Amino acid sequence: MGNAVAKQVQDTKETTKSVLADVKQYTRKAWLAGLGAYAKAGQEGYDYFKGLVKAGETVEKDGKKVISEKVDAVNERIDDVKSDAVEAVEGRLEQIENAFDKRVARALNRVGMPSRNDLDALSVRLEQLSALVEQAAKQKN
Repeated sequence: MGNAVAKQVQDTKETTKSVLADVKQYTRKAWLAGLGAYAKAGQEGYDYFKGLVKAGETVEKDGKKVISEKVDAVNERIDDVKSDAVEAVEGRLEQIENAFDKRVARALNRVGMPSRNDLDALSVRLEQLSALVEQAAKQKN
């Protein structure tokens, strides 16, 4: 019986060594598979990240273009409105100035002051008279 027990113990030891070797080999393969998965995920993750960055740059560029177009359109509209407003204000100011000039001229006429038109007409007649006097002086000499 001693031999049979020793043989059984020996067989158990060999079976245990075989199982431990299989577990060790399986553990190593699992470890290597994990490392491989990590490496592959890292590379694919980086490639995916680069793709996301590229897509983001495209969206940003397109967004800036749309915003720029919208801002230009708004600025153009503001310029149109501003131009229209300036023209309206200038026209109104011109009307006010003309009305004021007419009233001032009437008030000055009432107190005996000549108007600008009267002075301009007088100036033209004075120039004509001066020319006639010069012409007469030349004919006398």
